[in-house]
Amino acid sequence: MTEFLDLFPTKLVHRHLDNFEEPTRDLIKLVREMEKANKSLTTDYRENNPLEYDRAGPNWLRGEINHTVIEYLQSIGIDYAVNWQIHAWANINRWGDYHDPHNHPHAYLSGTYYLKMPNAIQKPTRQRSDVRPGCITFYDPRTGFNMSSIRNDPYVDPEFTVLPEPGLLMMWPGSLMHFVHPNLADETRISLSFNIVLKWSDDYIPRQ
Repeated sequence: MTEFLDLFPTKLVHRHLDNFEEPTRDLIKLVREMEKANKSLTTDYRENNPLEYDRAGPNWLRGEINHTVIEYLQSIGIDYAVNWQIHAWANINRWGDYHDPHNHPHAYLSGTYYLKMPNAIQKPTRQRSDVRPGCITFYDPRTGFNMSSIRNDPYVDPEFTVLPEPGLLMMWPGSLMHFVHPNLADETRISLSFNIVLKWSDDYIPRQ
């Protein structure tokens, strides 16, 4: 009998949240208030957690993130208790702002919830045709794997790119490299990123 195994997968969650409009408006208002108090929200991400506030938007999103983590764990067969905390921070990207390719050390999972995206994406006419403003790209962690792929191989593309929209929640392993493309619109791009940090237990150690 021939058996085919899908080894070394990367799970990525792409979830549009229901009834997101009202709590998202509250989150945008909170982020604006936080920016007035501290204009370096992204760089000071360790000190500014919007989900620590007890108000409608953060309470709603906290619950949605916890629900999504539970779904993720169930999807990969975790059948024991796992405890975690959510460490979140806001991102406000204006014209030209971007985030270098990076991952999130010390996080089991990472993710982003999108609050506001520019309505009109302006592609500069004097730049490359493959410019992807406002998008987020994830990179295959198997470096150089596409070098040995052939046509119709489903794993040939080393990148996965998404143009987010408000109400979208994404989640992925914290080790996965990703890149937030420059915002090339006059409108701001607002998102709320987070890490799922495990409260450690020896029960988590794999039995190998």
